[in-house]
Amino acid sequence: MFKKLQEKWGISGTAFVLVLCTFAIGGSACGRLGKLILDELAIERGVVYWVLYFVIVTLLWPLCVLTVSIPLGQFRFFKNYLHRVLLKLTGKKP
Repeated sequence: MFKKLQEKWGISGTAFVLVLCTFAIGGSACGRLGKLILDELAIERGVVYWVLYFVIVTLLWPLCVLTVSIPLGQFRFFKNYLHRVLLKLTGKKP
């Protein structure tokens, strides 16, 4: 499975490990940031909390991943990756 992703993305083994680390660290940071934001807003954990959490995490994730990708040297990969995701979400062709 990992070999298939590595070939699809066209990256070396080292870059692949760095990309996976970027996804993991960026996603974790995003979840933590979302929780901190909602804790500051003092919203009780209920339906509203989880809806807002989902929205905040969805909006923060690209920023977190791009920020983490800079020190790991994967900014170009993630800039292109997020561009492709945006094109798919909007239905535009690359």
